[in-house]
Amino acid sequence: MTQVLSRRALNRATLDRQLLLRRSELPVLDAVRRLAGLQAQTPHSWYVGLWSRLAGFVPSQAADLLVDRQLIRIALMRSTIHLVTPDDARALRPLIQPVLDRDLYRNQIHGKPGEGIDMPRLIADGVELLAPKPLTNKELGAVLAERWPDRPPASLVYAIRNQVPLVQVPPRGVWGRSGPIAHTTIDAWLGAGVPSTSSLEWMILRYLAAFGPAGVKDMQVWSGLTKLREVVERMSLQVFQDSNGQTLYDVPDVVHPDPDTPAPPRFLYDFDNLLLSYADRTRVITDDHGRQGYRTQRPAPQILLVDGFTAGDWTVSRDADEVTLVVRSYQPLTEADAVFAEAEALLAFLHPDAGTRKVFL
Repeated sequence: MTQVLSRRALNRATLDRQLLLRRSELPVLDAVRRLAGLQAQTPHSWYVGLWSRLAGFVPSQAADLLVDRQLIRIALMRSTIHLVTPDDARALRPLIQPVLDRDLYRNQIHGKPGEGIDMPRLIADGVELLAPKPLTNKELGAVLAERWPDRPPASLVYAIRNQVPLVQVPPRGVWGRSGPIAHTTIDAWLGAGVPSTSSLEWMILRYLAAFGPAGVKDMQVWSGLTKLREVVERMSLQVFQDSNGQTLYDVPDVVHPDPDTPAPPRFLYDFDNLLLSYADRTRVITDDHGRQGYRTQRPAPQILLVDGFTAGDWTVSRDADEVTLVVRSYQPLTEADAVFAEAEALLAFLHPDAGTRKVFL
C-alpha cells in the first residue's frame, strides 16, 4: 500500500532538503550543488537564501567563488538566471535547452523578428564576438547590427542568449560591488569543456534530492520541460501519495524527518526556489498567502516562514545610518520572539555597518 504523506510531513521533508529545517554546516560550493542551484536573476538577493540555509555564512564565501569562477550565474531552469557550479551548468544546460528554444520562438517581442533567420550563422557570430571579452547587450547588439542590418539588435542578442550558454560575469553579482550586465561564453569563461552525457534521469534525481518528494508536474514546473512522466515511470524511485491522492516520487532509500520536527522562522529572498519549484505549492503556501495577489506584484515579495509555512512578507529600508526591517504578517505571529531574533540577525547580515537597526513586527 502506498504511504500517504500529510501536508506537515511533506512540509518537513521539503524544508529538510532545502536546508531550511536547520542551518547546514556544508561549505557554500557543496550547498549550491546540493540545492541544484539557486535562482539568481537579481544581483544580490540570493545571498539571503544562503544565509538562511548555512551556519555562519558571510557574503565573501560566495562572492569569492564567483570571482574565482567556481560558481557561475547562467540561464538554466525556467529560462532564468541560476547560481550553479560549473559542472552543473555544463550538465544541465543541454537538458534544459528545449525550454530556451521554446522561449525564443514563442517570445512575444523577439519571436517574430527571429523568423527565418540563419541561426547557425548567428550563433557563430555570437560566439566569435563574445569569446574575446564579455560584452553588454548594448555592445553586442551594436556589433551585430552591422552584420544583420535587417534585424532588430535586441532580438539578435536575445537569440544568442537563448542558443549559446552565456555566463553573466562579475563584478555583477558580487556582494558589495556593482557592474553592468555583461556576458561571455561558458567556454571562454571556464575553458573548453567535455560534452555532457547527463540524462534526464540524472536531472530528475538531482531535482528530487533537492526538492523531493514531488510529482511529475512539480518537476516540470521547476525545469520548464514537458513530457517527463514517461521518464519518471521508467526509473526506480520511491512512490508516495499526498493527502489529495496525488502521486509523489522520491530518491531511493531516503528517510523523511518526523512531521513534528520544529521548523524555525526563516526569511526567504524574492526568488527563492522553495516558492518557485512546484506546481502544487501548498506544502509551504497558506491560503492567506494566496489572498495577497503576489502574482501581479512587482517587485516580487520576500516571504517569511513560521512553523514551515508562509506567514507574511518582509521589507528592508535604509535612511542614512538607520536600517529598518518590517514584517507584514498575515495573522498574529505565533513565534514573535523567534521571528524578532531572526530578523535582527538578518539585518546584521545585510547591513553590518548600520549605526541603528530596527525591527517592526
